[in-house]
Amino acid sequence: MENKQIARTFRLLSQLMELHEVNSFKTKSIANAAFKIDKLPFQASDKTQEELEKIDGIGKSTAAKIIELLQTGTIAELEDMIAQTPEGIVEMMGIKGIGPKKIAIIWKDLGIENIGELYYACNENRLIEAKGFGLKTQEEIKKVIEFRMAGNGKFLFAQVEKEAQELMDEIRGIFPDALKHFAGEFRRLNEVISELVIIIGSIDQQIAFNALANSALLSNVTINGHHVSGELKNGLLVDIICVQRSEYYKELFINTGNDEHVEAVLNRISPPLDFPDSEEIIYEKANLQWMPPELRDGKNFIEAAIDNQLPTLITLNDLKGSLHNHSTWSDGVNTLEEMALYCRDELKLEYLGISDHSKSAFYAKGLSIERVLQQHEEIDHLNKKIDGFHIFKGIESDILNDGSLDYPDEILARFDLIVASIHANLKMTEDKATARLIKAIENPFTTILGHPTGRLLLSRKGYDIDHKKVIEACAANNVVIEINANPLRLDLDWRWHQYAIEKGVMLSINPDAHRNSGFNDMKYGTIVARKGGVAKQNCLNALSLTEIKEVFAKKKSAVSA
Repeated sequence: MENKQIARTFRLLSQLMELHEVNSFKTKSIANAAFKIDKLPFQASDKTQEELEKIDGIGKSTAAKIIELLQTGTIAELEDMIAQTPEGIVEMMGIKGIGPKKIAIIWKDLGIENIGELYYACNENRLIEAKGFGLKTQEEIKKVIEFRMAGNGKFLFAQVEKEAQELMDEIRGIFPDALKHFAGEFRRLNEVISELVIIIGSIDQQIAFNALANSALLSNVTINGHHVSGELKNGLLVDIICVQRSEYYKELFINTGNDEHVEAVLNRISPPLDFPDSEEIIYEKANLQWMPPELRDGKNFIEAAIDNQLPTLITLNDLKGSLHNHSTWSDGVNTLEEMALYCRDELKLEYLGISDHSKSAFYAKGLSIERVLQQHEEIDHLNKKIDGFHIFKGIESDILNDGSLDYPDEILARFDLIVASIHANLKMTEDKATARLIKAIENPFTTILGHPTGRLLLSRKGYDIDHKKVIEACAANNVVIEINANPLRLDLDWRWHQYAIEKGVMLSINPDAHRNSGFNDMKYGTIVARKGGVAKQNCLNALSLTEIKEVFAKKKSAVSA
């Protein structure tokens, strides 16, 4: 069991304890343990109870609960709490912005026991009369529920990738001689997946159904025409389309691109498409350059394919360094040296841009001016100590409510790079958010605009911005825009990458890593960069160490000029 799963279990236990008004000291102890477990630099499951007891913030009682969870899959105290709580109330615990105290009022004072009833109550303005609520809080809860409802049945690509590959491996094992491939959203590498589509050629659907009906990976398997349907354990719907071998590539093409893309290609083929031997032939008959599946959302790249001018899409191997990362100096898990060595030895990168949180981010141990200077001393020491690698002095500087950065110019001037990001006061109009970002972009010290909309996929929409104005401001001020590679963010959205490239704005695939394993998220940033048609020449951290040093030096000299 991973640390995050253990931490989530303890967090739920602390919430239920608070809901049921268990001793506050004990409740806070469990909540603190949840935080500690999530931040451990090693797997708790690899430790004995005695070793866990010695960890600061854990202790004997919590260590025993961790072992109980690892051995039985649950905690007896948690099961007792769940038994005392309606199922819908437990589900409410997962809604952002509604803590245990408010849920207690919703449940015990208003008699509401599930999310559907809560949404109905919001529509009838019942919450505004409750203690501690009001119209503004009611509207915020309503919006969160609506966003949650819209996301029902949808999954992040990163959430389903492993299960999808396991299913494909099973299909390969059952039908080794058949043609088979992913199609749909998964093959297009969309950031959000609502259905997993697989095409199988030369296998009858009845044969596929008989083979998959008892699959350990699929449930609720049914057959309908050429389709064998089911769902994965996580609830993702699966559609397996079985066709004759002669129809395979046409079916693969039709089920890979979205409707707009498929129609645009087929309209260029006359006479109508019959039985192609490959997807390449389909594009050739349409007088188009073959288009990678990532680019088959809409018609954006059709003109480029007509002229044989599709970009050579960036790959993970093109990245030479990692920018925007957090160490133990702020809220990260690994030390600067550990992160540098991991990047050099495991990922074969040339440089690391450390961008710990700035002083306004008190919740994340943001760096005071004194600690900035201390960190710079450590970086200077490590750059002398570690061969064949370089650490850049960076900071993720909070964009304050008025658009300013949260250090004076004489401190900002000490950094090699500055990632400017919004973390607080997210509830803004589009005009306010756009103006706030543009003021930060116009700060001559800003190097990179971090996660521009603040979105969290499937859980937080993010603030609306005028993308064109923000991108144009970055072009005018020589500011790079981040593609935040965390699978929950993937922000800047890939639909705006081409506009940025057309305006001459560089992009940077940044993992926002808070631990060494977080560097692996650059894979997902690269995926969405490919969907946006990004080539390595459009990406800041595809530059070599020598090249990026020149970029940073040129930026600093422009400020001092």
